[in-house]
Amino acid sequence: MAGAAGAPLAHPPLEGAARLWGTVALSAATFMNVLDTSIANVSLPAIAGDLGVSPNQGTWVITSFAVANAIAVPLTGWLSQRFGQVRLFVASVLLFVAASWLCGLAPNMTMLIAFRALQGFVAGPMIPLSQSLLLASYPRALAGLAMAMWAMTTLVAPVLGPLLGGWITDNINWPWIFYINIPVGLVAATASWGIYRQRESVTRQLPIDKVGLALLVVWIAALQMVLDLGKENDWFHSPLIVALTVVAVVGFAFFLVWELTDEHPVVELRLFARRNFWAGTLSVSIAYGLFFGNVVLLPLWLQQFMGYTATDAGMVMAPVGLLAIVLSPLVGKTVAKVDPRRYATFAFIVFALVLWMRSHFNTSADFRTILVPTIIQGVAMAFFFIPLSTITLSGLTPDRMPAASGLTNFVRITAGAMGTSIATTLWESRAALHHTHLAEAVNPSNSAVQAALGGLQAGGLSAEQALAQVNRLADQQAFTMAATDLFWISAALFLALIPLVWLTRRPQGAGAGADAAAGAH
Repeated sequence: MAGAAGAPLAHPPLEGAARLWGTVALSAATFMNVLDTSIANVSLPAIAGDLGVSPNQGTWVITSFAVANAIAVPLTGWLSQRFGQVRLFVASVLLFVAASWLCGLAPNMTMLIAFRALQGFVAGPMIPLSQSLLLASYPRALAGLAMAMWAMTTLVAPVLGPLLGGWITDNINWPWIFYINIPVGLVAATASWGIYRQRESVTRQLPIDKVGLALLVVWIAALQMVLDLGKENDWFHSPLIVALTVVAVVGFAFFLVWELTDEHPVVELRLFARRNFWAGTLSVSIAYGLFFGNVVLLPLWLQQFMGYTATDAGMVMAPVGLLAIVLSPLVGKTVAKVDPRRYATFAFIVFALVLWMRSHFNTSADFRTILVPTIIQGVAMAFFFIPLSTITLSGLTPDRMPAASGLTNFVRITAGAMGTSIATTLWESRAALHHTHLAEAVNPSNSAVQAALGGLQAGGLSAEQALAQVNRLADQQAFTMAATDLFWISAALFLALIPLVWLTRRPQGAGAGADAAAGAH
């Protein structure tokens, strides 16, 4: 059959209960998917202990999902044209449920890693297609509201993941972090099929780009392994990391050349010829990398050097969703009337303000001091995803929406992984530098140091124990100073992103959704 793969957007918008339940079903599937990117993080010690491996080996539970997901996301455009958006989405949800069940049943770490890779791969099309189908459900005037509904699930799920994962692991058992996907996925798939099966897209018989797919797998897998293994292997002092980097760079170069010259590329890189697409994708990806890196860094600092439990650290992070949930519908309703570049600029300024506030943290910061910037950050989250998605996807024809959404989500996911790795690596290197400076200042000949050591020994500690206590305090100060360094640098980078947003053109009409729907109305 010939035609556009984005044909669901040619159907009239849904109305009433159908639109409500369609939104709920698509959001539930998205929530389940995003939740699984973070729910296993706090459960890794329990999983590793139960399956008899080291915590370092346990991190492959996260890595395998991320690598497979990053590979699958940009395939969404080709797969949706080949099989249809609705069929692909429902199949993706059902396969995700099956993979989740297998993860819970995994008898050893090897099988769990394999099933997590399967879970990540089949999850690839879910987020781009949920976005595309949701936009098709709303009239062009409400496209911004549709984006707000979609964005809220992606904002809340990463915050709830660690909290829910920790509670399940402590109170039930770690396999249930995967089993909870089963009822949610079955309901989401059933409801989505019932509502959207009559709105299927037209399909085309497209040849598969086998070479492009192979190159994609090679360079993404190599890049992800560099990011995951680099720190523990001393980065480029390791022959393994150097070899993987060469594979990633060469593989990426061949991938670019092949995809730009192939008649039916597996990833539509020509989308980057559009100014709004490349500038919007770059803005959202760098910002997401900065955001995600700091989201990982803050709980690490709280747990390792401020005496917070995992649950307490999760409670500090959780309020980020409060103002985001409240303000996202407002942003969605008004993004058609207000230049989305203004909203994105405001978001970056608020992100910078939050990180500037965190750059003033010290070892005596109380819970309230740490919590306030997190609450304020919810404002930035509300004004972040929706306007930048509107800018990035504006002006695209319906048949290019799945490919565009898949590609921009792929770049964003990869940037998040890089942000995490870079943030934790810089944190440790800056801490080592600060520790060296502190050690130079804190020497036994210093009278204040002698008095402190004398006081500790008078309290019953031996000379060695007193020195160890002083070293622990130096560590706490060094890592706190390193964290505030990164908070300050991140604030400056958010401000530096603002000119990039203004390189884009203002979308006409009702934003991305309206532009995508324009061909249908």
